[in-house]
Amino acid sequence: MTKLLKNAALASLLLTSFATLADIPTYELVMKDHQFQPAELTIPAAQKVKLVIKNQDDNAEEFESHALHVEKIIPGNSQGFVILRPLEEGEYKFVGEFHEDKMIGHIIVK
Repeated sequence: MTKLLKNAALASLLLTSFATLADIPTYELVMKDHQFQPAELTIPAAQKVKLVIKNQDDNAEEFESHALHVEKIIPGNSQGFVILRPLEEGEYKFVGEFHEDKMIGHIIVK
């Protein structure tokens, strides 16, 4: 395969991946003053979702959930995202690992 064809194939794959991400419903969590806003977030069952996490504090924080099998460090004054797999109905706990004693939230799946 020529270099031009390889580059075209890679570009096509990336565009397809971005288009797929754009089709996923997006929800937002904010970390501020070592709290989650909202502390309880409702999402649909059996559907993949994108969770955008904005850290409005100066220091890094780790979004972590054993129930969701997710952990992501978000630097201070920045944002990141995680993709949540399709989930069954229920309640899933998440924490800010660096302030786990007071930084607690739940995702409610309906």
